[in-house]
Amino acid sequence: MSRFLSLRRAAALMFEAFAFRSHRAADPILAAVALLHDLHRGCRRNLPDRPPTVFLRRAWRKRVKAGPNGLDPRAYEVAVIVHLRERLRAGDIWVEGSRAWRQFEDYLLPPATFSIMRAENRLGLGLPNNGATWLAARGAVLQARLQELATEATAGRLTDATITDAGLSISPIRREQQDDARTLSSRLYGLMPRIRITDLLAEVNGWTNFADCFTHFRTGETAAEPPALMGAILADATNLGLDRMAESSRGITIHQLNLMIDRHIRPDTYAAAVATIADAQHIEPFAAIWGPGDTSSSDGQFFPAGGRGEAASDYNARHGSEPGSVFYGFISDRFASFYSRVIAAAASEAPYVLDGLMHHDSTIEIREHATDTAGAVESIFALAHAFGYRFVPRIRDLSDRRLYVTGRDMAARVLEPLIGGMINSALVEENWSEVLRLAASIRAGTVPPSVILRKIAAFPRQNALNRTLREMGRIERSIFTCDWLLDPELRRRSHGNLNKGESRHALARAVFFHRLGELRDRTAEGMAYRASGLNLVVNAIILWNTTYLSRAAAYVRGQGVTLTDDALSHVAPVKWDHIALTGDYLWSDLEMPPERFRPLRTSRFRPEAFRAP
Repeated sequence: MSRFLSLRRAAALMFEAFAFRSHRAADPILAAVALLHDLHRGCRRNLPDRPPTVFLRRAWRKRVKAGPNGLDPRAYEVAVIVHLRERLRAGDIWVEGSRAWRQFEDYLLPPATFSIMRAENRLGLGLPNNGATWLAARGAVLQARLQELATEATAGRLTDATITDAGLSISPIRREQQDDARTLSSRLYGLMPRIRITDLLAEVNGWTNFADCFTHFRTGETAAEPPALMGAILADATNLGLDRMAESSRGITIHQLNLMIDRHIRPDTYAAAVATIADAQHIEPFAAIWGPGDTSSSDGQFFPAGGRGEAASDYNARHGSEPGSVFYGFISDRFASFYSRVIAAAASEAPYVLDGLMHHDSTIEIREHATDTAGAVESIFALAHAFGYRFVPRIRDLSDRRLYVTGRDMAARVLEPLIGGMINSALVEENWSEVLRLAASIRAGTVPPSVILRKIAAFPRQNALNRTLREMGRIERSIFTCDWLLDPELRRRSHGNLNKGESRHALARAVFFHRLGELRDRTAEGMAYRASGLNLVVNAIILWNTTYLSRAAAYVRGQGVTLTDDALSHVAPVKWDHIALTGDYLWSDLEMPPERFRPLRTSRFRPEAFRAP
C-alpha cells in the first residue's frame, strides 16, 4: 500500500510538471494520462466506466479488469505509467522541451542533410546506396559459404562440429597448454620487482604523463598537487572513497582530494588519461606477442550494490538476486582496456557493443570484435557490418539458432536441418533509406549507438526499421555461423579474446576490493567515476606488467634459455600478487627513480626452471 501511495505521488508530480506529446493525433495513452492528471488535481473523483485501454498489452488488460467492479483503479494507474515509460524509451512519445526524452526523429540526421550526404557519397558506411545491390552481394557471399559448409560437412571434414538430420553439434573448444603457461607465468613474475600501487602509478605516469590529461576545468592547467590527484584516482579505483583515502594517505587532506574532484576529475579527463595509458601499452613491442592489435572483445562485470544509495539499481537473473550494476568493458587482443561504462544490471549489453568500438578516445583501430551470447543480437550483426567491423561472438546456443537464406533451394540437403526460413528481401529494399539514415546518424555522432538501439527495441510493437535490421542481421549471422564452423582458428581467436577480458575482470575485482567490492554510492555520476578510476588503474598495472615481463623475458633469454613467443603469448599481464594494493598509501615521491627501470629479482633465477623437461 505504501509503495502504491509513493507511486501515486510521483505520478502526480510527473503529470503536473511535464507536457507529453505524440505523433498520433489522438493517442489513447495520452488520453489516459490526461484522465489520471484530472484525478490527481481533484477535477474528477473516479475513473469513467470505460477508460482508454486500447494501448494496453493483453497481460495488463487482464490485471486492469480484475477489480471487484470490473476495473481495478490501482492496476490501471500502474499500467498507464508502465506503458508511458515504454513509449518514452521508444521515442514515439516525448516530453516537450526535454533533452533526455526527445522524439525519435530528433536523434537522426535531418532528412535534407541526409539526402545531400547520400548524393555526395559522404555517409561513411560500408553499404551501397541501393538495398537490392546489398542483398545481391551479401546473398552471393552467403551462398558461397553455405556451399562450402555443405561440402565440408558431407565429407566429414568439419573440425569439432557435425551436421546430421538431428541438427548441428559443436564440441567445446579445447583448452591447451594451461599447465605449462601457469608455470612459465609464475617463474617470470617471480623475477619482477615488488612494488606499491602508489609507486606503480608514479612510474607509469613518468612513462606516459597521463596525469597531464586531468586539466583544470576552467584554466586548462595541470594539477598542482600530483599526490592529491593520484589519491583521488586511487580512491575511485579501489572503492575506498575520499574520506578513507585521506585517512590512509600521508600528506593528503580531504580538502585537497575534494579540490581535485571539483577541478580536475571529469568524464572527459578520465577518458583521455585511460586512452593515453592504453595507447602506450598497445604499442609496446612485447605486447605484439598477444595479438595483431586489431581484434578485441567486450563483456560486462557485475558489482553488487551495498548500503543505501540515491538510486536503486535493477535486478537481473544473470547476476543472482542481489542488486547492483555492470561495468561494461572493452579490451584489445594486446590487453589494452580501452573503454568502459556503467550500465544497469537489468539492461541488455547488446546496445553498448558499438559504443566502445566507435566512441573510445584511444588510437587503437579494431577490425574484429567478440562478445559472449549477451551481445549476439541481429541488430548488432547488421550495424557492425555497416560500420566495417567483423562481429564474431561466442554464442552459447549457436546449435539452436537457425540459418536464413535469400533464395529458395539455396542450401544443400545436408544443411536443411539448420535452415529457419527466408529473408524478407522486400522489407529490406523498402526500408533501405531509413537504414542508411540511421547508420549515417550514428556514424556522424548525432546519437550514440546504444541510445538509438534502445529506442528502437523499446517500441511496443516492432517497427519497420527494427524488423529490417533483424532481416539484415539474420543474413550476417548466417554468414558468420558458416565461418565459425569452417574456421577453427576463428573460434579459438574469439574464445581467446573473451578469456583475456575475463582475466582482466579478475584483476579489476582484486583492485576494487574496499567495502567488500560493493557499490555504496549508487548515483550515476558516482558509479561512472568508480568505473573510470578502476579502468585507469587496471590499465596502469597492465602497462607496468607488460614492460617488466618484457625485461624478465629478455633477461632469461640472455642467460641462454630458449623462450618462444608462442610460449610467452600464454603469459598474461594481469597478475597482481607482486603489487601491494593495501595498507597506507605513501605519496611522498612521485618522480621516476634515477634509473628508468627497477632491478629484476635476478637472485631468484634458476636456468633449469625455465628449460623444458
